[in-house]
Amino acid sequence: MNTSEIYLIAMLIIFSVPYLIWRLGNTEYWAPLVVVQIITGILLGPGVLGAALPQYYNFVFNPTVITALNGVAWWAVMLFVWIAGIELDLGEAWRYRRETSITAGLALGTPLLLGCIAGAAMLATPGWIGPMAQDWQFVLGVGMACAVTALPILILFMEKLELLRQPIGQRILRYASMDDVAIWGVLALILLDWERVGRQASFLIGFAVVTVLLRRLMRAIPERDRWYVGLIWLAACGFSADWSGLHFMVGAFLAGAVLDGQWFDQKKMDLLRHHVLLAVMPVFFLSTGLRTQWDVGGAAVFVAAAWLLAASVGGKLAGIHLAGRILRWAPGEASMIGWLLQTKALIMIIFVNILLDKHIITNETFTALLLMAVASTMLTVPMVTPLLRRVGHLVARAA
Repeated sequence: MNTSEIYLIAMLIIFSVPYLIWRLGNTEYWAPLVVVQIITGILLGPGVLGAALPQYYNFVFNPTVITALNGVAWWAVMLFVWIAGIELDLGEAWRYRRETSITAGLALGTPLLLGCIAGAAMLATPGWIGPMAQDWQFVLGVGMACAVTALPILILFMEKLELLRQPIGQRILRYASMDDVAIWGVLALILLDWERVGRQASFLIGFAVVTVLLRRLMRAIPERDRWYVGLIWLAACGFSADWSGLHFMVGAFLAGAVLDGQWFDQKKMDLLRHHVLLAVMPVFFLSTGLRTQWDVGGAAVFVAAAWLLAASVGGKLAGIHLAGRILRWAPGEASMIGWLLQTKALIMIIFVNILLDKHIITNETFTALLLMAVASTMLTVPMVTPLLRRVGHLVARAA
């Protein structure tokens, strides 16, 4: 077979297998399609399929096909992060700044602290820290991975639970948005390269100047042109950030964060996010699964994943409950908000993909963090649904 035929076999597997598992297994309650796609990507990776059927794995997922799949995956995830940046509403966060800063700060800081402790413990065993990482970069990277809230997946879950347009849903979006900004800021700090600091400074200064001009342009042109200009801006920022040594994902987020959501029709933006998830993000999930490894031992990876999950979920819930006590929330309110905010999935997977690309973590650490993200996401709907039955009257609470 030629390369195009093998590539299409891979695409057939990517789209058919997760869908059939999700539809025939009726997994929507505890594992939405996006979660099934991530799990399928892990199962199709070298640690599972590659170990069980190495000849088949090496035939379908040969280096040429993987290179082609990675090209699709890079653009897909850039689009996804760009949309997440556009949907940030920092103005609303500023309006409720006391409540938002207390809640978002504790929701991020507590799991970050526990995650850093977990990361420091992992340093004692060889095989977890990447060859290009300093200890502080590894510890902070693992800690932030435990603190991440997956804003785009949170939006999907709140739509499913009919919370998104409710006052409490908008509150949760404010908290997650502030944490999203912090995540990318910490990532930029971790990736700071003193040998290329001149390039990075040039990128940030140039980005700030061009942003002012771009915002003037976007206000002056009709909406149909804003979509095209936005995509050109996305590609330019991705290239410039990668050239500077930060990573194209940092550029993609910044490209979206400086654009106002009100410049785009919300229904079209929702459709774009839906279509990206439907048509191209499954390729990213597969390419993510292809990077999983178990070389330090399967049991060790699962133990590390369990330890990281406890730090992530426990830290998020503890931080939110502390915020609830300070702000005098109603009983049950903190639990519902905490379980929604502990959702990991895509943004955390994107975050740790970057750490892996920069050799700050190893494939084994990546696998443990990926398993933690899947488990965290699968817990969300089953934990929040019964809580909603008991405290459903709180959804109209604006602050």
